[in-house]
Amino acid sequence: VTAMITPWNFPFAMITRKVGPALAAGCSVVLKPSELTPLTAIAVKRLAVRAGLPENVFQLVISDKESTPGVGKEFCTNPIVKKISFTGSTAVGKQLMKMSSDTVKRISLELGGNAAFIVFDDADLEQSIKAAIASKFRNAGQTCVCADRFIVHESVQEEFVSRLVEEVAKFQVGPGMTQGTTMGPLITDTAVQNVKEKVDDAISGGADCVVGGSPIPELGPNFFEPTILRNVSPSSSIWKTETFGPVVAITSFRTEEEAVDLANDTTTGLASYFFSQDMNRIFRVGARLENGLIGVNEGIISTATAPFGGVKESGLGREGSAAGITEYLETKYMFINT
Repeated sequence: VTAMITPWNFPFAMITRKVGPALAAGCSVVLKPSELTPLTAIAVKRLAVRAGLPENVFQLVISDKESTPGVGKEFCTNPIVKKISFTGSTAVGKQLMKMSSDTVKRISLELGGNAAFIVFDDADLEQSIKAAIASKFRNAGQTCVCADRFIVHESVQEEFVSRLVEEVAKFQVGPGMTQGTTMGPLITDTAVQNVKEKVDDAISGGADCVVGGSPIPELGPNFFEPTILRNVSPSSSIWKTETFGPVVAITSFRTEEEAVDLANDTTTGLASYFFSQDMNRIFRVGARLENGLIGVNEGIISTATAPFGGVKESGLGREGSAAGITEYLETKYMFINT
């Protein structure tokens, strides 16, 4: 039996990416979706049964926020469960690891990120701007691989910021079902407050707010302006921790060494992005970045055919590609003497 806990930000894809390889490997699945997005999971289960999957091979546990910790504890301590797969925060992932240790379960963790986005002086700026928009603002900045920390060479910072402002000014913020909307809401009003606190902290620490910086109450409690901050201090909370929101936090650098050190100066290591036309630099920087996923001259790098996962405190194991199914297999050696 495998037990899985999935997040709200990709409520369909997170389920299929975990459940698919588990079933293919011959495991049964008990899954708890996020309490914020349970209906998608129910729909997936119904479709699976309709497609011919036996009723009890894939089961759901639907819970509210208060009962979620109890579900996690049962998954981790029940000896019937041999494998845990979790996507979510680093703090919760650490708790699940601790609780799973008594029964020595196999565990896969896809945890938080705080992705760096480096723009070198030889970068194609048009390419980097398009990638920045795609990586930072999809799902209103609410993905674990979103670019969070923008590290831009001082010689191109002015032009990069100016062109990014032009593109962000074209956004139309609103409900996702409204025609013409290009950026939707955050998941809760609490998420909006968290982003606002980080923006205010960065500004109080010396950052300049170039665009945005505030909630949009006239649209509803869950909307926040697409925001660009420059001269952000590496000691600010918006730089040091993952921000699930539409905020570009920019600082500048002079040397390649400085850029890589800034990018690696974090406890997480899920994704990073960098932009350069120099192939020597590309292989040199790619080798030094401490991440499980690296995008070079590209802002959207996830694909089903590539292994997805991080290093450091961003987790254990991989999903997707041929590597994904190995998380649900045991290696057995048998020697036969005839």
